[in-house]
Amino acid sequence: MSNPLSTEKLDYFKEQLLQLKKETEEEIQTENKTGPNESVQELANYDNHPADMGTEQFEQQRDAGLNLMLRDRLQEINAALRRIEDGTYGISEKSGKPIPVERLEVMPTARNLVEEE
Repeated sequence: MSNPLSTEKLDYFKEQLLQLKKETEEEIQTENKTGPNESVQELANYDNHPADMGTEQFEQQRDAGLNLMLRDRLQEINAALRRIEDGTYGISEKSGKPIPVERLEVMPTARNLVEEE
């Protein structure tokens, strides 16, 4: 099956994905620079009140979750870029049907039609 998207549309989505990839990589860099111990330094001048420790633990877990989410997003972007290269971008992985351009506009990493999710 030939790709339902024009070369121009594929180039457009490739540019969108590359920009998204750059932004995501920058967010990951920022997250890694402000590590989980930053809040520990802030609290070092105070007695370790249980509420402070709970807040610190919550923030560490939140940061770890955000970092994981960013890494997952980066994997999805890279997978979409590979699909552009191998000619399967814009085609549902489940049904083989074309994914509407409107869906790709909203979610350029989409692998399937909305109803197949």
